[in-house]
Amino acid sequence: MIDDLRQMDRRLFLSLAALAAVPAVAQASSKGGDAKTATNSTYLALGNLLGTTTRVDGRRGVLSVDVGLDVPDAALRKRAEQSVPRLRAAYVQIVQSYASGLTTGQLPSPDYIGQALQRQTDAILGKPGARVLLGAIIVN
Repeated sequence: MIDDLRQMDRRLFLSLAALAAVPAVAQASSKGGDAKTATNSTYLALGNLLGTTTRVDGRRGVLSVDVGLDVPDAALRKRAEQSVPRLRAAYVQIVQSYASGLTTGQLPSPDYIGQALQRQTDAILGKPGARVLLGAIIVN
């Protein structure tokens, strides 16, 4: 049953990601620009963050969280690009502590993870303006 829910979540995420990309591609093609340039102008990918957890069968598992930042302000984006090592270190610490606190079989809370990462982002960058974007959250 959990695998069925994960499969549905994965399909829903991919569907939403495809729908979110449509306006950016349309906007780039109407401007005569490259779609990749238009969608990546404010996006900063930080990759996967990993934390260990305990699986239902008692073995060690991995919590994987895909994270990126949307930073429309150019000055703040430059600061965010320079702060990537600090951001990743803080994010990994949050994900690892959260994953270690998950009880056996408990599903992760995207709301809690997103809020914790957002608070840390605002603290490291010194002001709000960068939005944390969560991709896939997988417990394996």
